[in-house]
Amino acid sequence: MILSILLFILLLGFAFKNSAPVELAYYLGYSWRAPLSLMLLITFFTGIIAGIIACLGSLIRQKRKLLALERELKNLKLNS
Repeated sequence: MILSILLFILLLGFAFKNSAPVELAYYLGYSWRAPLSLMLLITFFTGIIAGIIACLGSLIRQKRKLLALERELKNLKLNS
């Protein structure tokens, strides 16, 4: 609990210190202005989501393999 409060205070201080607006330039002349701390937060969560999506295929494959092995084990127990 105390660690969570301390982490929140540190992150809040970081957000206040980095509240100056920055401009993110896109293709075709598009740009977006927002505080640096907001852009960093969005980038962080985008990375988390991309990592989860990248792992999903492997996790689904492992789950299918586990279910197949559990069925095989169940069949072996019934036959013996």
